[in-house]
Amino acid sequence: MSWGHLPNASDTAKPRLRFVGILLAALVSVALTSSLGFWQLRRAAAKEDWQAQMAQRAEMAWVDGASLGQAADSADNRAGLVHRRVSLQGEWLADQTLFLDNRQMNARVGFYVVTPLRLSASRAVILVQRGWVPRNFAERSQLPEVTTPRGEVSITGRIALAPSKLYELGGSEEGPIRQNLDLAALRAATGWPLLEVTVMQTGAASEGLLREWPQPASGVEKHYGYAFQWFGLSALITLLYVWFQIVRRKKTTST
Repeated sequence: MSWGHLPNASDTAKPRLRFVGILLAALVSVALTSSLGFWQLRRAAAKEDWQAQMAQRAEMAWVDGASLGQAADSADNRAGLVHRRVSLQGEWLADQTLFLDNRQMNARVGFYVVTPLRLSASRAVILVQRGWVPRNFAERSQLPEVTTPRGEVSITGRIALAPSKLYELGGSEEGPIRQNLDLAALRAATGWPLLEVTVMQTGAASEGLLREWPQPASGVEKHYGYAFQWFGLSALITLLYVWFQIVRRKKTTST
């Protein structure tokens, strides 16, 4: 009498463990990719709120620059004024003008010209991003000619944070041509009562400076694109699991 092979516990346990392992891997992958998609949506929503707040502040009443740096003023108060329009009266510290390199305007590379302004009312100092000038690429150390009026001046602009930082090699920079601005280091080096906000001067081109400032990009579209990719990957994992682990298995067992 011949006996066929009788299935034992290990023969039935292996496919079951494999099925459970694939199921758990699929569930974890779907949960992870979905959570990353929702995280990108939350970041997009936060940036949309920031953009709306920026637009709202830009339409608010003008800030009187005479209040900046006064005893009743504070760093928290100034932070709440970012993006608002402001009028300033003061005197340029022309010999302390800085030129931020590798800055673009209208798809051309040149300098952002930044000059400290000593405010008439409070005697505090604020950095003014006055505009953009092209650079001499044949003589990279040559400074462009910029007209800086003497005596008290009146300007208008928008309160802003320091210019965005670009990648740079080495430590802190010195001299008029710089890659980035470090307000804390500049305050320590000069001893000025330097405010932690700056002003982007607005208005028509003048004094050899162009002022067609680019609108700050929120990057909302990028986050929506990433969210679409993560949700798409989550859907793909689900479809592959259903096809190979349910549909194909049923077809195999039915034949």
